[in-house]
Amino acid sequence: MDKFSKLIFDIGKLWESYGNSYLRGISSTLILALVATAIGCLIGFVCGVLNTIPISQNDHPVKRFFLRLVRVVIRIYVEIFRGTPMVLQAVFLYYGLPYITDNALRFSSIWLASIIIVSINTGAYMAESVRGGILSVDPGQTEGAKAVGMSHFQTMTAVILPQALRNIMPQIGNNFIINVKDTSVMFIIGFPDFFAAHRAAAGATFLYFPSATIEMVGYFTLTLAASALLRFLEKKMDGDSSYELVAADPLVMAAGTYSRPERSEK
Repeated sequence: MDKFSKLIFDIGKLWESYGNSYLRGISSTLILALVATAIGCLIGFVCGVLNTIPISQNDHPVKRFFLRLVRVVIRIYVEIFRGTPMVLQAVFLYYGLPYITDNALRFSSIWLASIIIVSINTGAYMAESVRGGILSVDPGQTEGAKAVGMSHFQTMTAVILPQALRNIMPQIGNNFIINVKDTSVMFIIGFPDFFAAHRAAAGATFLYFPSATIEMVGYFTLTLAASALLRFLEKKMDGDSSYELVAADPLVMAAGTYSRPERSEK
């Protein structure tokens, strides 16, 4: 039996014995990635909007102080969670907090800990993406909204954010795909994801490379399907690309329908 045939044989043997474990791991990975990406996007939108609230010298000093304080807090949060590996964040939050607080702060479950860790990590990246998406919208949109009497909140929710959402949609998809792969680091706190299933199967059978091959194909399939779905959603958000030019103004009466009273001859 050549090496390739042996690899296929070992993969088949692994799947026969641990197929259900791999599938449960895939399910856990997808659920964690979806939930954490959704929560992370919400965190990012809040941080991005707060970061773009204009500060004017005409504002009350208390308002200016709190807006600047909020921006400093958001900047610290973004820099910390973008500047450190997620695996270390997981170790610190899951093991470090109970150690520092003498078990006063500890997570009730591995699922809750994993969702919070991946969510706040995603939120740090999305905060800057949302801020960039908001700033990419033409300033004339904001000026037009203010011209018709809309408040800042109304301008953001009805005019700016819908356009910014389309601009950052690729980044949202990119973060989801990253989360599908990066949830593998949650094995450090015992999360039962796809990568944990691989480690368990490889540890029990010593078939590390065949199990890693299953893992690689599985992750590639998940990310490929996610990319296709996101491209479909982006196309839907773009709308129909086939437009028909209006040949005539519907408010103007067609030729031959005008009538005028005859002039009376004097």
